[in-house]
Amino acid sequence: MFLALLHVMNLIVDQGNSSVKIGVFDNDRLVESLRFDEFRTQEADALFCKYSFRKAIVSSVVNTDDKLCEFIKGRVDKFVFLDENTAVPIENLYETPKTLGRDRLAVCVGANYLKPDSNLLVIDIGTAMTFDVVNSKNQYVGGNISLGLDMRLKALNHFTKKLPLVNVKDEAKLIGTNTEDAIFSGVVNGMIGEIDGFIREIMLIFPNISVFLTGGASFFFERKLKSSIFANQNLLLIGLNRILNY
Repeated sequence: MFLALLHVMNLIVDQGNSSVKIGVFDNDRLVESLRFDEFRTQEADALFCKYSFRKAIVSSVVNTDDKLCEFIKGRVDKFVFLDENTAVPIENLYETPKTLGRDRLAVCVGANYLKPDSNLLVIDIGTAMTFDVVNSKNQYVGGNISLGLDMRLKALNHFTKKLPLVNVKDEAKLIGTNTEDAIFSGVVNGMIGEIDGFIREIMLIFPNISVFLTGGASFFFERKLKSSIFANQNLLLIGLNRILNY
């Protein structure tokens, strides 16, 4: 902790649909990553007591906490709130940049930072499951949005009369022998087929494409996919830090 206090750090705040992810970077090196159900001025103040932050970036896909932003902005030399007008190190070809999720763009920047000048497919499995493509010209091309793991399980329960709400399990059988296992098997194996199928299709367009997997539920699918992938849970934080330094 004493060594951390000697360094000037970057504070990365990502307000997602279900949680807030925090990254502490020493230039390009991730020092600490944290996850909160809520991240308010109290939690931010505790981090400022631990680290000396000079720069900070906030990205949000939900309602912006103006009080938190003002608190952080008043404590750093450089503050960025990520929106469609923020300069990023890749070209954005999306037809409606204002509607592009900040998290989708940031994970692509992160993948591009780790593997520049390459065709990339970034699959982010969180509340939603997104597929996004960056080409070898370092241009964000676009992508797809699908349902995430929890959302699929909740939808089956919500839109039916008798199907139960199933919690995430350690394993998904190929053939469920009871209703809970059948639901979980159908959802997980359906997602695996969807991911592998999309990878096969995109490889017909970009034969040499590299695939990155990230997001809260990515660990569950990493070992189940047939395709060769780069799994990185911190891709979003890396991307936001890259945008901040840029």
